[in-house]
Amino acid sequence: MVRVYLMKKTSSHTTPSVDFDLRQLEVFQKVVDLGSFSKAGEAVFLAQASVSERIATLETMVGTRLLDRLGRRVVPTRAGKLLYKHALLLLQMKKTACLEMQDFLGNKQGEISMGGSTIPGEYILPEILGLFRKKHPLVTVTLTIADTKEIESRVLEGDYELGVVGSKSAHKSLTTRELWNDELVIALPSRHKWANRQEISIKELYTEPFILREVGSGTLKITEHYLQFAKGQGAEGLSLVARLGTSTAVKEGVKAGLGISILSSRALDTELKTGVLKALKLKGISMSRSFYLIRDKRRTVSPMCQALLDFLVETSKGNPKGGTPKS
Repeated sequence: MVRVYLMKKTSSHTTPSVDFDLRQLEVFQKVVDLGSFSKAGEAVFLAQASVSERIATLETMVGTRLLDRLGRRVVPTRAGKLLYKHALLLLQMKKTACLEMQDFLGNKQGEISMGGSTIPGEYILPEILGLFRKKHPLVTVTLTIADTKEIESRVLEGDYELGVVGSKSAHKSLTTRELWNDELVIALPSRHKWANRQEISIKELYTEPFILREVGSGTLKITEHYLQFAKGQGAEGLSLVARLGTSTAVKEGVKAGLGISILSSRALDTELKTGVLKALKLKGISMSRSFYLIRDKRRTVSPMCQALLDFLVETSKGNPKGGTPKS
């Protein structure tokens, strides 16, 4: 147990010392971050009553109230904000010390949390993580799939150590590394009137019922870019019939005849091979994009996370357009 002592000085006497340990700070930090005793309990694997007890003990040891209960929301007091600032530094020092010792001992084991936007998360990373697991059998990778905007946000919040997304981030705290290339195509049912064509004009695209991805999607962002580049009306001019949250949902909508869409060729691989869907190009435009590895440069990289970072970069070399990575 690590204890931290802060002494108050007065002109006449010495007050009792302020005392707390790192586990109490971990619980306190989670309560502040999540604004809830119950959510903090879930995050640190404690019952809500245990969290309340630890916070009460911490407040007694510090000598002042640290949290205010405002309805269902828990917020730090002025003293709580001061302690929270130092708690972050102390807990980061603890993490750094543990990681450096782990690296010194040559241990690459534990769990990595990462996020992947829909296309890399569903169609690229599972195979690559399988190869990574063969090289590092003691490392477990937890992959969460969400849209690009959410992945970036949760990397910045520290929920994920790294992410792979479908558009380049401009956030100054994120380091960005290009991994793989991708091509976007117009997806339509094999029975569609354009099924025997190779390409269509931007003007024709605006005449058909269209399915878009949700706001925050990297696919949506790049689609809007190319529609504007083609001197079209942007996404606003499309005959929108639905917004769907994943590429899989969009594919099912296209199959059902709900509308056509612009999707990653990677997501359509199986459907194109079986002839269920057809892919067309937009006349005069090559709709390409890249997938990017992102990480918060303010945070310390664990040895096992560094191993995964290196593996992702290495497997992307010489294999930009997909296929089976070399193990």
